[in-house]
Amino acid sequence: MRKTQYSTKKIAFLGLMLAVIVVLLAIERMLPPVPFFPPNFKLGLSNIIIMFAIFFMGAKDAFVLGVLKSFFNTLMRGVVGGAISLAGGMLSIAAIAGLMWISRNKMSVLSLSIAGAIFHNIGQIIVAIIILRSPHLFMLYLPVLLVAGVVMGSLTGICVKIVMPVFERIYK
Repeated sequence: MRKTQYSTKKIAFLGLMLAVIVVLLAIERMLPPVPFFPPNFKLGLSNIIIMFAIFFMGAKDAFVLGVLKSFFNTLMRGVVGGAISLAGGMLSIAAIAGLMWISRNKMSVLSLSIAGAIFHNIGQIIVAIIILRSPHLFMLYLPVLLVAGVVMGSLTGICVKIVMPVFERIYK
């Protein structure tokens, strides 16, 4: 018989993190649009939890949370919103985990957060191009999303640095 990979404590903690993600997604939906940013642009508050998971729990658990986050996004924003969320989230997590591995964990939280935000936006634009069958979106919309990714990735990175000691104490 194969031994299970997740302990009850870890499953409960993942559930707690998912609950925080869902609350942050709901709060984000209630916020007014960000001035001077693209339509449907979101701050990405729940990515704070995803980054915490990457740093303290590992990429595998971050991917699990990312998939579950996308499922809840699908419930809140529909199938297209869920697909866009899934693509952006998975590419972002893969990019952060890859950069951590390549740099041997020497990249700053801020740099990783910015990279994650940029790759999240790239994943989203790829799905939008596929759904809309409009490759010119890449050239038109991507530069705006890259700037937005740097700005929001910086804010997310700062938030992660602030809450990291709290989450570290909770996780241990």
